[in-house]
Amino acid sequence: MLTFVGLGLYDERSITVEGRDALRAADRAFAEFYTSRLVGTSVEALEAHHGVDIEVRDRAGVERDPAPILDAAESDDVVFMTAGDAMISTTHVDLRLRAVDRGIDTRVVHGVTAQSAASGLTGLQNYRFGKAVTLPFPRAHGGDDVPASVVDAVEANRERGLHTLVYLDIKVDDGRGADAGETFMTADVAADLLAGEWPDSLGVAVARAGSPDPVVVADRLRALADRDFGSPLHLLVLPGEVHHVEADALRTLAGAPPDLLPDA
Repeated sequence: MLTFVGLGLYDERSITVEGRDALRAADRAFAEFYTSRLVGTSVEALEAHHGVDIEVRDRAGVERDPAPILDAAESDDVVFMTAGDAMISTTHVDLRLRAVDRGIDTRVVHGVTAQSAASGLTGLQNYRFGKAVTLPFPRAHGGDDVPASVVDAVEANRERGLHTLVYLDIKVDDGRGADAGETFMTADVAADLLAGEWPDSLGVAVARAGSPDPVVVADRLRALADRDFGSPLHLLVLPGEVHHVEADALRTLAGAPPDLLPDA
């Protein structure tokens, strides 16, 4: 059996009860933290809290050389973990399909995602979100601005009145933690990049979703670019057409300037 377990958003306690039970019952546990990570904990703290040994795999060790995971799952109960949910945004469906091809039973234990948290914390309704995008560091795509693919996706959402969830880039050397050389894009840097395209547009910065002290701030992108939102992880939301209930939520929960929102 190969069980995919989402660890949730923040620390070793963010996992669901079902996920915790699957992890503690597993013969072997693998994880990747190159797509995202739990900033409120460490691999060592996860191991101590759940009483397991975790084998961390880098991108190559999951996508190009998954044999150790699949070999183990042919004879043992194996858990493969990610921050958030293993099948949302950055999916591991390829690994699941490889397991199925080898006759390995699979299941998914879902975790809380940044997508659901962004909706819940901002008050923007989940069904009014369009296509999500990831904003890369400029050096990652060889330019000094926002990639055309991101601009096109945001504009397509705006034409339909839909909100855009903007995931912010993370660069990780080997996935084992800050000492390994992680770099997180912050909401102020992202807002500064996006302000080059939409300077007076409303943006909503969300910092440390899932933690005891999440921060949610709504303002013009050029104003968000001058704010410090503290430690990671961060994301941005670019609202589309705002329903009056959403407008109330953004004013009340995120301090949005009244002139950027429709009257209630």
